Parts: sequence; C-alpha cells; structure tokens
Amino acid sequence: MDTIKKKRVSSGITQLDSLLGDLYIGDNVLWYEDAGSFSAAFCVNFIRESLAHKKPTIYVSFDRSPKNVVAFLGPLAESQHFTILDCFTNGKGDSSEVFNKFYEKDGAQWPHQVIKVNDPTNPALVGEAIYGLHSNLSGDIRFIMDSLTGMQDLWGGEEQVLKFYARTCPRLYELETIAYWVIEKSAHSNRLKANINKIAQVAIDLSVKNGKPALKILKAEKRNSKFLNEAQTFSCEDAEVAFDLAKPLPERFDLGARIKAVRKKQGLSQKELAEKTGVTPSSISQVEKNLIYPSIPALFRMAESLSVEVGSFFDGFATAHNGCVYRGGAGVSATFDKVPKGLVEGVQLLPPDMKDAGVEPYLVRIEPGRKLANHFFSHKGEEMGYLLAGKLTVQINEQSQEVGVGDIIYLKKDTPEQWENTGDTPAELLWIKIK
Repeated sequence: MDTIKKKRVSSGITQLDSLLGDLYIGDNVLWYEDAGSFSAAFCVNFIRESLAHKKPTIYVSFDRSPKNVVAFLGPLAESQHFTILDCFTNGKGDSSEVFNKFYEKDGAQWPHQVIKVNDPTNPALVGEAIYGLHSNLSGDIRFIMDSLTGMQDLWGGEEQVLKFYARTCPRLYELETIAYWVIEKSAHSNRLKANINKIAQVAIDLSVKNGKPALKILKAEKRNSKFLNEAQTFSCEDAEVAFDLAKPLPERFDLGARIKAVRKKQGLSQKELAEKTGVTPSSISQVEKNLIYPSIPALFRMAESLSVEVGSFFDGFATAHNGCVYRGGAGVSATFDKVPKGLVEGVQLLPPDMKDAGVEPYLVRIEPGRKLANHFFSHKGEEMGYLLAGKLTVQINEQSQEVGVGDIIYLKKDTPEQWENTGDTPAELLWIKIK
C-alpha cells in the first residue's frame, strides 16, 4: 500500500510533525540515541497521543521491568488501551523473584494490563506474542519496542536482531500499525544500522550538540520534509519537548491567532482546549504563538473540540489580496499581558498579509469607571495612541493627564502607570506599538 494513501498520525509533538511531515499508518520509526538521551520523552508523547484517541498501544519491554514502565508512564499505564508485553522479567530480569513480585496483584484492584513472555530469549516466541496480542485488538495498533539493544544483549548477537527486525517490520507495516524502535547507536555495528535503515520508513538521530539535545531526521520516506539531515536543537523538561528551530518552519498566515480567537470566544483556557484535544497546554500555547504549526489530524481535533468546522479557521484569509480594503471583523482578539482578564477589550487590526509590518495597531475599548493599574503591554519600543471616543485619564511619572477625543498620546520611553475611563461612555483608543 502506498504511504500517501495511508492515514496521517501525529507524534504527539506538533513541532516534530511539522519537521517530519507527520507520521503515517505503517511507519516503522527508528530512534537512534546515545546512552541516557531523550528518546523516552518522544515515546511518552506518542503514547499519550495514541491513548488520547483510544488507540491500542503496546509497550514491548526488554530493558525496563513492568514496575519501571508503570512508574515511568504514570497514569498513562492505567489506560484500558495500554498493554505492557513483558520481555524483561524472564529475560534480563533472569526470572528473579524481585521482578516476579510485580505480578502479585489483588484481582479487580489491579489497574494494569501486563502480559509476561515466558521465554523472551527465543525471538520466534517474542514474535508470536506480538502477533497474538495484535490479533485480539482492532484498529491501527501502536507499538513501542523499547530497545533493539536490549534484544541484542538477550539474544547474543546482532544477526538475531537483524533477522527479527527484517521479518517484523514488513509485517507490522502490512498490519497497518505504527512502531517506534529505540536503539543505542554506539552499541551496534555500522552494518546493522545500514540494514535496518533500509527497512524503516523513518529514522531519527538523537544526540547532544554544543551542550543541547538535538534531533536530526535521517530518513522520512515518501514525505517532503525540508529538514532532512539538519540538526534541530530542543529543550526537554518533564517530557515536554520544544524545538529551537534555527531554520523557521515554512511561512504561513496567522493560523495561531485564529485558533486563539475561537478559543477565547468560547471562554476556554489553553489547558481546557488541550484536555479536549489530547495534547499538552504547552503545545496549544506554541500553536497560538505560531512557534509551531499543528499537524492536519491535530488541526481537525482542535476544530472538533471547539465545535467548529476546520474551514472556519481560514475564513477571511486569502492567499493573495488584490485590493486595499480589508473587511471589518478580520481582526483578532488582542491579549494584554499587563492587565487582568476582563478589564479591557481589544482587537489587533493588522491585516493578515502585513504580518511583518513595523507596527502593531490595536483598537482598545475601556468601559466607564474602569481603572487599569498598569499599561496594556510590556513593550520596550515606541508607542502612540489616538482617542476615538470617550474620555480617559492617564498617569505617567506620577502625573495625571486628561485625554479627550482627537488627542494623541506618544510614548518614547515612558510607560503609563495607570489608565482610567473617567467618562460616562466607553472609551475607544486606537493604539499603535512601533516595533
């Protein structure tokens, strides 16, 4: 089956989806890591993403005991859609009583699904366990093979690993699964790595570059990634991955602002939308700031979570604008970082194809009697305003000044300490941040 006809799937990290060109059903993904690098964070995000959409997910464990996997994944391990295939206890664990105690459970109180492979030293029996478990599940199944290196240690050489991998990958592809394969790159020969690369649809290298973790896409079959073989540094804290992106993602219109406007109109926080969509609040924040772009599946999930058509995110935006008049309502709600929510309303007026203009115009509305103990923005550049309606008092350097309709306010370096609507009608202020 041709990859392009298969369903796109998110890795759980929208920034990685944009770099890679998404995952596809059928993908075998190799994760090359140094000892102690960050493949675990990428696995956690993929597991979280899969379980959020109720996709059966199987963790095939060679290097971690079931107790360790449960501690590593926390509540994710308790999902009814998650299963641990334990190749550790009777493998590296040497059938020790210490590891077998994990199976001393209390009936219905046991929240985990764990299957112990009786003889994981036999690759054929491991394969049978994988396919037997798969046959009892439905839909596109997700696998985490936690260590090709652990397989090699257990099976006594790389020939067994290569044979197992060469047989398993094509079968998993035909079964329409997605499988992550983790491998410690320094523990294997170049011959093995070259051979498994040929079979995998995706190969990713993790390393440390100038003291920072870095990811490099070595292979991304049948997708148009512009980032092949380019090291992308990232930060990772509590499994939250954020890329630095020395080379920006392809330029697009302000999709993040549209998503944010719809979210705020419905009164949802970023955390609430994240929970509905099955991603992290950090991902929603980065999408809305256009630091990352959502994958197609993620975009549809956001639309579904917000109860809107996905096309509504694109209403009012054209790839080319031939005139000079932009219809009212095209602006998006402004965020005032120094003002408590609800005290002031605003709309950013910048036309969509002037994203890189040297100014940011806003229409600011302050209701009668409202007093703001700060300026609207934290901004180090020049600013100016023109009062369109109402009456305001502004305090700068502990001096109060009245502002009437038609008055201009120009800030070169000073920052207002207070704004107050002293009139009986709403005050409307055209405010411009000069970058």
